[in-house]
Amino acid sequence: MRRSEFLRAVDAEFGGRGSSLVSDLILTQLAGRTADQALDAGVPPRDIWLALCAETDVPQERRHGAGRLEPRKR
Repeated sequence: MRRSEFLRAVDAEFGGRGSSLVSDLILTQLAGRTADQALDAGVPPRDIWLALCAETDVPQERRHGAGRLEPRKR
């Protein structure tokens, strides 16, 4: 997952409150950092996405592959 995919996933899942979650919500799985702080520290966006999903109780079926514009070619 790239940073742009992460941001699309946040927007798709959380809508207007996504930017607040990314900047304000402390993610316990990421050493008490916000998503913004974790991105700045170089944490992979996918790890941040999964931590954000866990912290906000996003159902498992909406956690994987979110933010992709099209399916990955195999």
